[in-house]
Amino acid sequence: MNKIYYLASCDTCRKIIKSLPNSNKLTFIDIRQNPISESDLEEMYQLSGSYEALFSKKAQLYKSLGLKDKNLTEPDFKKYLLEHYTFLSRPVVVFNDEIFIGNTQPNVLKLTKALQSV
Repeated sequence: MNKIYYLASCDTCRKIIKSLPNSNKLTFIDIRQNPISESDLEEMYQLSGSYEALFSKKAQLYKSLGLKDKNLTEPDFKKYLLEHYTFLSRPVVVFNDEIFIGNTQPNVLKLTKALQSV
């Protein structure tokens, strides 16, 4: 299934979503209201190749818990991603067995091109 994991209260997520063509082809999942399940995270992991790729080191909780000073492993990243929605690098889009992680301009352009081809 084609999904977008986002935070409804995030201005950046809303801006990106508004700019996407054919966004009606995506199932929207607000990660605050519907926390990421282990099976959803596993699907993202299979497509991305690592939990760290899905993890946001910009999250305030990352700094306040002192995680930046620790040597986190893949199991650590998985644990934190399942514990709190803020650790997911947003938005994450799973579309046609491809994953698009985060809000960088090149990533959003790649996602836009993929959605235009529908």
